Amino acid sequence: MNIPALTTDQMIEVDRLMIEKYGIVLLQMMENAGRQLAEQARRMLGDLNGRRIVVLCGAGNNGGGGLVAARHLHNRGAQVQVKLAGDRDRLKEVPALQYRSVQVLGLCGDDDPDLARADLIIDALIGYGLSGNPRDPIAPWIERANQSTRPILALDAPSGLDTSTGTAGVPCIVATVTLTLALPKLGLLTPAAQAVVGELYVADIGVPPELYAEPSLGIKVGAIFTADSVVRVE
Repeated sequence: MNIPALTTDQMIEVDRLMIEKYGIVLLQMMENAGRQLAEQARRMLGDLNGRRIVVLCGAGNNGGGGLVAARHLHNRGAQVQVKLAGDRDRLKEVPALQYRSVQVLGLCGDDDPDLARADLIIDALIGYGLSGNPRDPIAPWIERANQSTRPILALDAPSGLDTSTGTAGVPCIVATVTLTLALPKLGLLTPAAQAVVGELYVADIGVPPELYAEPSLGIKVGAIFTADSVVRVE
């Protein structure tokens, strides 16, 4: 299957068009992304009942997707612990709504998670907009996740990877599986990125094919998700 790839700037335009022209708001996109992330975790682990899953979240929209996934995984029987890296007061508006939900569910303890005991670590620390090396307080959690040697599922891109160039920052998540959203980002497909991306899948978050054909993008996208809402990118 021929799956087109997007530059980082094109993905920013996709997000803009979704909200401003097509009326598909960020809350909807984030819910779709988190639900697909939870489903990918299920495909990796099988039966989720009792499985220990740590979700590492940043304060941006990528972190919001991780928070949605935490809720869905909890609902499906997993033992979920959320770690919000950084100050919760810096959460953007929509991720803050998601954080409130996982707080009510008791998934955000004050203690740092023991990553070495996790069946799966979900990386939702940094999204596709990174330029340069990750900094505190995100960088230490990237290092801890890698040192745990546990399987890592990255949302959209491994945290620390430049999705335009495919250059891995220092540090950078070394993912077992990366679940990218809408369409792959060009940087994920570079030879240099293969060592940190792991197996690459793309998830449907509800972007209409007509959107990609808009004059500002001009990309022809076929029916990628006819058989499944998560597709392997070979």
